[in-house]
Amino acid sequence: MRYKLVIFDLDGTLLDTIDDLKEAVNHAMSLRGFPTFTRDEVMAMVGHGARNLMRKALPIGHKDDDMVDAAYNDFRAYYITHIDTYTKPFPGIQDLLAKLRQEDMMLAVASNKFQEGTDHLIKEFFPEIPFVAVLGGRPNFPLKPDPEIVGEVLRKAGANKEDAVMVGDSDTDMETAANGGIMGIAVNWGYRDMRNIINMKIGPSTLRLASGTAGSGTEPQIVVETIEELQQLLLP
Repeated sequence: MRYKLVIFDLDGTLLDTIDDLKEAVNHAMSLRGFPTFTRDEVMAMVGHGARNLMRKALPIGHKDDDMVDAAYNDFRAYYITHIDTYTKPFPGIQDLLAKLRQEDMMLAVASNKFQEGTDHLIKEFFPEIPFVAVLGGRPNFPLKPDPEIVGEVLRKAGANKEDAVMVGDSDTDMETAANGGIMGIAVNWGYRDMRNIINMKIGPSTLRLASGTAGSGTEPQIVVETIEELQQLLLP
C-alpha cells in the first residue's frame, strides 16, 4: 500500500537524543546528591515524557509530586540549553525524509518530548522539511499511547486513517498506532529491541508482524532493521 501520511516519533526514531537526555537527568540528580545513570539506564527509562522520566530517575522515597516537579524544572532548564550537544539524526534519516517529500508524501512528528524541545530539534535538524504537524507534550494534552495525538495529526493533514502510518522505536509508539487505528512500523535502531516486543499484547490490539487491516482493531505492525527497509515499505 502507498501511504499519504507518515507520522514519525522523534527520540530514537529520527534523532539519537539519549546522550543529551542522560546529561540533563544526571544534572537534576546531582543537584540533589542522588545517584546518576548510564546511557543504557536512561535509555530504559525514556519514552513517556520528561516528567515521567524524572519520576523514574528519582530514588524510592523521593518520588512525591513536589520533588518530581522540582527535578523536572531543573532537568528542563538544563536540557533546553544543552539540547543539541550530542544529539544527531540517525544515519540516512535526512535523505529518507527528502525522498518522501519528493514523492509528495505528507510528514508529521508526534513525540512525548515537551513541545519547546520538539520544535527546537525539528527546526535545527530538519529545516527544509515542511511537516504538516510537529506535536510534542503539552499541558492538559494526553501523552502517547493515547490516540488523541494521531487524531490531531490526521485533522491537520486532512488524511484518513487508512492513508496514515506511524513509525516509531517503542512499544508506546506501536500502541499509539493501534489505539489510533492506523498502521505501525517499528524501527529497530532506536532505544528498544522491538522484535522482542512487537508480538506482545498491549492495549486493545495484538501487535503482529505484517498482518491485519488498519482500522480493524487488529492493526498490523512491522519491524524494520534499516533505513533501506523502511524506505522500501514507504515507497514501494
